[in-house]
Amino acid sequence: MTSPTRRQLTLATLDRQHLLRRSAARWPELLRSLLAVQGQEPASPYLALWARGDHVDPGELDAAFDDGTLVKCSAMRLTLHVMHHDDHAALRGAMAPTLWAGAVNDKRYTSTGLTPADAEAFGDRLAGAASEPIGKAEIDAVLTSFVGNEPPPGLWRALRYVAPLRHAPDPSSPWRFARTPRFVAAPTSFAHDAGVDALVEGYLRALGPARRADIAQFTLLRQPVILAALDRLGERIVRLDGPDGELVDLAGATVPADDVVVPPRLLPMWDNVMLAYADRSRIIPDEYRPIVIRRNGDTLPAVLVDGRVIGVWRPVGERIEVSTFEQLPAVAWSGIEAEAESLRAFVGDRDPALYGRYARWWSELPTAETRRL
Repeated sequence: MTSPTRRQLTLATLDRQHLLRRSAARWPELLRSLLAVQGQEPASPYLALWARGDHVDPGELDAAFDDGTLVKCSAMRLTLHVMHHDDHAALRGAMAPTLWAGAVNDKRYTSTGLTPADAEAFGDRLAGAASEPIGKAEIDAVLTSFVGNEPPPGLWRALRYVAPLRHAPDPSSPWRFARTPRFVAAPTSFAHDAGVDALVEGYLRALGPARRADIAQFTLLRQPVILAALDRLGERIVRLDGPDGELVDLAGATVPADDVVVPPRLLPMWDNVMLAYADRSRIIPDEYRPIVIRRNGDTLPAVLVDGRVIGVWRPVGERIEVSTFEQLPAVAWSGIEAEAESLRAFVGDRDPALYGRYARWWSELPTAETRRL
């Protein structure tokens, strides 16, 4: 493979994320090809798959959460992701030491005087209590019995990373998960090195070619851990010259030509393509990054035109309001309108206030055009 240009790196991301053309695969194969999707907002996994697939039925996703085929848990970057059950053990195995360090080095934990061994013991006790879904009251009761008195404020927020739990679905919620989560025990048998190999290989399949720094950004794995995985993967990995240094990719993977036509797309909050790289200009122009990724980390639902984030969207009444940061030609607006129509049909009457709790950011947007479609 010749050295890819910056434009080709953007196109490679869009191609592997099924954003150049929607995948005809059913949702399980589609999700596994993406490695995982962000799950911070309950609606986002549904919308991430809608943006990428021709055959994504929200009712099927509901059922997959209910029967455990889809798993929502803390993973890459210590944030919530949704993954296929068959990938859960590998991804949790890869991230286990990072999640562990995030918990036992948290000031909310170290200030209690508890040891790392205590955290492991607590995790075992909590998993034993979570054979059925449990919420805050049950968790507080386990914490109280464990520490012998009222648990210090914030202790659970530290320990949630290492507790062997997944989020329990709530059929009464429009996107299967309530804002006040409940938890249920998850498998605890994870192999770290094999998991890291699967994570690195899956990252490149879904988001490559990339620099090692990009893999580290997406996962929070340390560079020596990534290097060791690349060595173990051996001939499955190729190294390329990139615009900003060495890139790694899967052997046999392809990169589109510079002149591929890119359709408009509407992406959900915290979409992986906006968070997957140390240099986010692959997808988000530098001047728009602080608009779309807010100062507290909120990553707004974005509008892609020609492979670049050029605006944001939100539901307003029965329409999709699109605000762009630059003037767009009529052909771009035509494509955005088609996406908005598809999105409205997908969401239906599930959640009229979709992403409404983030409305405060819209008053600060430096928009060039706003249309309700």
